[in-house]
Amino acid sequence: MNPENAVEVSHLTRQFTTHTKEPGMHGALKGLFKREYQTKIAVVDLNFAIKKGEFVGFLGPNGAGKTTTLKMLSGVLHPTSGEARVLGFVPWKREAAFQRRFSLVLGQKNQLWWDLPAFDSFELNREIYEVPRADFNAKIEELSELLDLKKILQVPVRKLSLGERMKCELAASLLHSPEVLFLDEPTIGLDLISQVKIREFLRDYNRKTGLTVILTSHYMADIRALCERVMVISGGKSIFDGPLDDLTARFAALRRVRLTLGEEITPVMHTIAQSLGENVESEGVVLRLSVPRDDVPARVTQLLAALPVQDLAVEDVEIEAVIRDLFGRGDDKTNENAPLE
Repeated sequence: MNPENAVEVSHLTRQFTTHTKEPGMHGALKGLFKREYQTKIAVVDLNFAIKKGEFVGFLGPNGAGKTTTLKMLSGVLHPTSGEARVLGFVPWKREAAFQRRFSLVLGQKNQLWWDLPAFDSFELNREIYEVPRADFNAKIEELSELLDLKKILQVPVRKLSLGERMKCELAASLLHSPEVLFLDEPTIGLDLISQVKIREFLRDYNRKTGLTVILTSHYMADIRALCERVMVISGGKSIFDGPLDDLTARFAALRRVRLTLGEEITPVMHTIAQSLGENVESEGVVLRLSVPRDDVPARVTQLLAALPVQDLAVEDVEIEAVIRDLFGRGDDKTNENAPLE
C-alpha cells in the first residue's frame, strides 16, 4: 500500500442474495419446500485510492451502493470479491488496532444512548477506545468549543434537537482522534443553520488535523462547501472520479447564456433566441438560453449581431443538474436496503 494513501480499493464487489416469496398462503407453503433466490448487485468492480488528509465527496442516487461501500471500508460488511486497505488494514478483519483509527457516522442511526446525557456516552467511548483521561478531557474541551456543546452535554439525548444530536454524534466519533472518518448523510433532515455549522466544523477540523474524510450526501451544498474531489457511483459502478470543477466541465454539455437587452423582448427576438439555443426563457428585458458548450463563441457572436444586447453573461449549468444527468447513466440493479446477511 502506498504510504501516502489512507484508502486503497481494488476491484471491490458486493452482491446480496435474498429469498423471494410469492404472496399469500400458497407462496408461504411453497417457500417451505422450494425457495427461490434473487441476487442483487450493490457494488461492481470499484477501484480508487484516497490520499491522507483528503476530503472526498461520494455521490449517487438512492440504492447506488454508497452506503454499502462505506460499510465494507469500515468492516461492517465483507465484499463478495476484491480487496481494500484502510490505513494498511483489511477492514473486515476488524483488528483492534484498526478499530481505534477510524470512525463511521450514519446520519440516520444513533450511537448515543437515547435516555442518557451525551457525556455519559462519551465516557463509554473513552473506555472502549482506552483513551487516557487527560487526552479525553482535552478532546472534550476542544470539541465542545468547536461545536458549541457545553450547555447540552448533560441533557438526555432524547431531549436534544436533531442538529444538537448530530453535533454530539460527531463529537463521539472524534473522541479517540481517528485518522479516517466515514460520514453517511450527516446533515440529513437538519435545518439550514445546523447544516452550515456542521459544514464549517468539518471543514475546519479537516484542515486543522489532516483527518481523511469520505462524505456521502444528497445536499450539493455539502459537497460544494467541503469537497474538492468527488466520486460518482450509479448502479454500483463508478462513473466519475475527479475534481468537482471537472465534473461540470466534462458532463455538462450545455452552458447558460444570459442576455440583458436594451428594450422589451418581442416575439421576433424570442424566435431568434430559439433558433440559436434551447430552454429559452424571457422576463422583461432579460433573455436566457442554453447553448452547446463547444458552440458558445459562435452562438454568442450571432446573438450580439441579431439582438440589442447591453449585457451578457455565460454561466455553467448548475452542478445539481449535472448530477441528475449523471444519475441517469447508471443501471438500476442495486439495493442498499438489502439485508446484511
